[in-house]
Amino acid sequence: MKPRSRPTLARRLVSGLATLVVLAGVAVANRPMVAVAAEALHTYKINRETYKKRYGHWARLPVPRDFRVNAIHAALLHTGKVLIIAGSGNNRDAFEEKSFRTVLYDPRTEKFTDVETPTDVFCAGHTFLPNGNLLVAGGTKSYEVLEAEVEHAAGVMKIKNESPDHGPKVFDKGTRLLSPTGRAYLTRTKVTVPAARKMTHGAHTMVHAGEAEIWVDAEQKGDGSVVREPAQYTIDGLTGYDARNLYGVADKITREKQEYGGDRTSYEFDPVAERYVRTGNLRDHRWYPTLIGLTNGEVLAVSGLDQFGRILPGRNERYQPDKRRWVSAPELKRYFPTYPSLHMMADGQVFYSGSNAGYGSDTEGRTPGVWDVTRNRFRTVPGLRDPRMTETSSSVLLAPAQDQKVMILGGGEIGESPVSTARTDIIDLDEKKARYRPGPDLPRPARYLSTVLLPDDTVFTTGGSSGYRGGPYRGKPRSDLFNSQIYRPAENAFATAAESTVGRNYHSEAILLPDGRVITLGGDPLYDATGKNAGTFEQRIEVFSPPYLFQGTRPVVAGGPAEISRGAKARYSTPDAARITSARLIRPSSVTHVTDTDQRSVALDLTAGAGGVEVTVPKRAGLVPSGWYMLFLIDNRGVPSTARWVRVR
Repeated sequence: MKPRSRPTLARRLVSGLATLVVLAGVAVANRPMVAVAAEALHTYKINRETYKKRYGHWARLPVPRDFRVNAIHAALLHTGKVLIIAGSGNNRDAFEEKSFRTVLYDPRTEKFTDVETPTDVFCAGHTFLPNGNLLVAGGTKSYEVLEAEVEHAAGVMKIKNESPDHGPKVFDKGTRLLSPTGRAYLTRTKVTVPAARKMTHGAHTMVHAGEAEIWVDAEQKGDGSVVREPAQYTIDGLTGYDARNLYGVADKITREKQEYGGDRTSYEFDPVAERYVRTGNLRDHRWYPTLIGLTNGEVLAVSGLDQFGRILPGRNERYQPDKRRWVSAPELKRYFPTYPSLHMMADGQVFYSGSNAGYGSDTEGRTPGVWDVTRNRFRTVPGLRDPRMTETSSSVLLAPAQDQKVMILGGGEIGESPVSTARTDIIDLDEKKARYRPGPDLPRPARYLSTVLLPDDTVFTTGGSSGYRGGPYRGKPRSDLFNSQIYRPAENAFATAAESTVGRNYHSEAILLPDGRVITLGGDPLYDATGKNAGTFEQRIEVFSPPYLFQGTRPVVAGGPAEISRGAKARYSTPDAARITSARLIRPSSVTHVTDTDQRSVALDLTAGAGGVEVTVPKRAGLVPSGWYMLFLIDNRGVPSTARWVRVR
């Protein structure tokens, strides 16, 4: 047979083009099928054991519809349950309806239960007490009102009482105050103005006026009632003596945006009774405060917005657990932006990493440093790169806590700036002249990054977004980050972990569970996927299983004491004693706005013997604050046991 001649170049080009056209048509026609196939291939890949051993694995948690809440705060209780606090959940309608939510999730049974929530603890502060109760203080007294929504000029009126002789005066809601030009302003709520006080100084007696502040709104709509200069106001209806001694003063009354107002309520959440127990009120109203436990068992509350949405000017206070009351702490006056990230140091001082949630001055209180809370001295630390990008950053006391190293991760510029950073820096607080030094960059610039200490001394980081609240970033309408990574301190490097399937940004949390997994919740995007419409709060929950959970049989803690004192030894039985190489006490997390003053991992001296191990708890209260911890035993492959709850006294 005569061999077939090779087609000409022109014929081959025409044939190739025709083939491409046909293939393109097939691809377009079968685009859904192609997508389904790609999805199936990806699902197959991430569920292979070899993949999970290297990168870990994500799973969605089935949440019954009635328990899907806006997770603003989360904490792991010593009962093993996760406390999920929404309050009003950043939902004005829920606030006005007084519909406040708290939910308990039990990872062992995967069941959810509701908890009665007496007031709006949305954006409160919290920390664990030595007895295991969660102290929850502050929250929301009023919601923000955007400038475009302010129809009546409004402002803070200070009503003064210069009479020491006729007791306090009560004014009902709607009391009218008149400006020098006759404009009327109405009080929003009922207010009691204390009497003036007589103060004797030698032969002289002085009278100090009593005063109370309250919101007032102009009686008439529009700009006609705007007052931009300080002025004095008469109280309508008063005559004679009262008219001479009672009056109002205000710096300004405008149609500017009205910020969230803080609340004064305070509770201890009892993990055993599973209910909020009311304590004495805070001395100041606080919204976005940070609470941190001190070495003497008391709690320090710092920062926050007051009931009028003003940043507190450094007025801090202490909680006395034995009396369940708050007391002013003028000896510890120190200004911070809202939700400052504070870490207890081994020597009892407090380290401010620079991380914060943003409200407040754009210059004051943003420099990181060491705060001596016995003498109220603050020593700034240098070296932090991108120092204007600490807002919405996160920070963590690296494991083990004995190393006294703090890492700051990501963050963005002040306010709603679209600029963010991939920077991580690390400071060794044991150095004589401690300073931040460069750490490895994150894979992408990130705000709102969750950081979780794992039992093997690594740090799991997940979630966040490059843009403000997951919004626009470098031309894209949404900027949620699905990449996760594990920081390995020994290598000073990040290792890639499996990607999550749910975006987490503002108002998101991640917490280590006693079984070694990590639960992730929340997310409050500014916009939807198009970048044009309002976003919807993320109510789905995911759980990440780290690679160490796919390395074979886990060690077991079979028995041992439920309580141990600092500096003491304790024996825990285990059939795996021969392969146990380390032990860690991990304090459970209590997190909101990527701020967690509780999380820490403490190394225990360990001696293995027949049928068990003996561990020694460090002596210093600054290293091991009193309270409940998860005890993990880790084997020679880096695989942790399921935790045993231990109370350190």
